[in-house]
Amino acid sequence: MERIDAIIGHEKFRACLEANKAAEADRCFCCHNMEHFLDVARIGMLINLEDELGISKELVYAAALLHDIGKYVQYAEGVPHEIASARLASDILEDCGFDEKETDVIIDAIVHHRDKKVKEEGNLRGLLYRADKWSRACYACKAAEECNWPDTKKNLQVRY
Repeated sequence: MERIDAIIGHEKFRACLEANKAAEADRCFCCHNMEHFLDVARIGMLINLEDELGISKELVYAAALLHDIGKYVQYAEGVPHEIASARLASDILEDCGFDEKETDVIIDAIVHHRDKKVKEEGNLRGLLYRADKWSRACYACKAAEECNWPDTKKNLQVRY
């Protein structure tokens, strides 16, 4: 996955990872880091295979790696992170060899990864939504007592 390796090594991607890490240094809740991004990618691939969606591995991984890279912008400026992440991802995708059609599909999935309306869609948007939510182990979270998420939003069962 040459283009995925290019994303991981991209200077802007690495800077976003560091900015997220700094912004979440004192955070006891879920973090937006490489571990989360890879969890989302791998769960996304399982969903892709089980549901026979036929989405390329590179599209799944690219969307997963980039979907939360703008979380630090949300903390600093109040811009919803899906919007910030989409803006940041666009240049990275172009630099890493994704064509305009692929980039549009990935950006669309990033922008909608928090939109419940896409949850059941059989495309990259629905896959990213589900993989992102199901990647969180709320059922085993050390910070569960402090978490303000309602139970309806939490992932309270093992799915993958």
